[in-house]
Amino acid sequence: MIRLTDLQACFEGVIPSIVATAGADGTPNISYLSQVVRVDDEHIALSNQFFSKTATNIRENPHAAVLIVDAQTGEQYRLAVTFVETRTTGPTFENVKAHIEATAAQEGMAGIFRLFGVDIYHVREIVHISSAALATTGVAERRALRLTDAARVVELIAARTDIDAILEAALDGLQQYFGYENMLLLAQDPIRQVLTTIASRGYEKTGIGSEVPFGDGVASRAASEGRIIRVSDLSRIKRFAAAISGSASDENRTRAIAVPGMPDSMSQIAVPLLAQGRVQGVLFAESRARLAFTSEDEAALNIVARQIAASWMLAERMAGESHEVPAVQLRTEPSDRTFRVTYHAVDDSVFIDDEYVIKGVPGRLLIFFLEACRGGRRDFTNRELRMSATLRLPDIKDNLETRLLLLRRRLEEKRSPVRLVRSGRGRVTLELQGAPVLHRVTS
Repeated sequence: MIRLTDLQACFEGVIPSIVATAGADGTPNISYLSQVVRVDDEHIALSNQFFSKTATNIRENPHAAVLIVDAQTGEQYRLAVTFVETRTTGPTFENVKAHIEATAAQEGMAGIFRLFGVDIYHVREIVHISSAALATTGVAERRALRLTDAARVVELIAARTDIDAILEAALDGLQQYFGYENMLLLAQDPIRQVLTTIASRGYEKTGIGSEVPFGDGVASRAASEGRIIRVSDLSRIKRFAAAISGSASDENRTRAIAVPGMPDSMSQIAVPLLAQGRVQGVLFAESRARLAFTSEDEAALNIVARQIAASWMLAERMAGESHEVPAVQLRTEPSDRTFRVTYHAVDDSVFIDDEYVIKGVPGRLLIFFLEACRGGRRDFTNRELRMSATLRLPDIKDNLETRLLLLRRRLEEKRSPVRLVRSGRGRVTLELQGAPVLHRVTS
């Protein structure tokens, strides 16, 4: 007996499905569907967007036939279905809506495709239609190992105590055990309404500090919806990074860092990093292969993402435990070098020797450190940073440790004469190669 749970590859949206209906007079109508969604083992859902003739026929005759295709094997299945209801709320509706809106945003058509509802059908019968099998590459074997893979990655993450090590362990583990090559970890900034790249793998440029505005693509949708977004075939969709990278090709001019991305990506998955009801950020992965991420990947990544979020949140809290304010240090490093630091107050952006470095809260932090070092200070605690009125940190959940990580990595990537070194829990030390000359631009 064939069950809907056995046909998961048919519900990935790679090969369009077909729905056949008939009016009261018996006149048939056939429409193509971009995706059919499995609700449970007895029901499927079809999105109610444009198929007015299909909707009219169903009101007159609730019985229909749906043809679905397994994109991995080419096997076809005909479903005899009966209309049950239209849903405009609930988990199924929200999942379909999030998928449609995320893919539409990537096409530059956000807000164009409106989901009126999802039509629920009861599946009365499943008939297998044999076809020539396509070659597979150990898909079943890979699926069986996913739970074990997730446990190994979680173990790596749980052994780390600071955010830097937590994020590196997560990406290293996913690369080693899941075989993922192209990944981003993005932190959510609800005040500025952006996701910021804080770690990456597999790209020519790391993109540390690059930003994805809320509303752009699957990663943003996963964050705003707090749910996993998985797209299995991007052949007809505008690439995730193309539109953003095009506008951020010159950092010094735009003060925007290009988001890493694959121009020929075919599959993408975005998993919210959720802990205690709060989205910390998003784990994003992509591949050149269609159907690269299965429902088994989705379940395993959800486990990994929850561990990342929990460890990340705990590391932020632990970093605030240091209450000692270090004494003023008068260390000097003899050097004839000077370097120019320009701070623009309009967006808190910082340039070093006319090279763009960072903006926002990390930019304010960098200027705070450099101004303090003129009085001999090099060591700082998270506690005193939070107490500083000039930094204007958010009152609640400032994610200071994450912002310091972003600044530290960006300085390293730019090979800056300024370095920020973790010198203990909740403590950082500033290292300089030369003397900074600060300039403030107020307009």
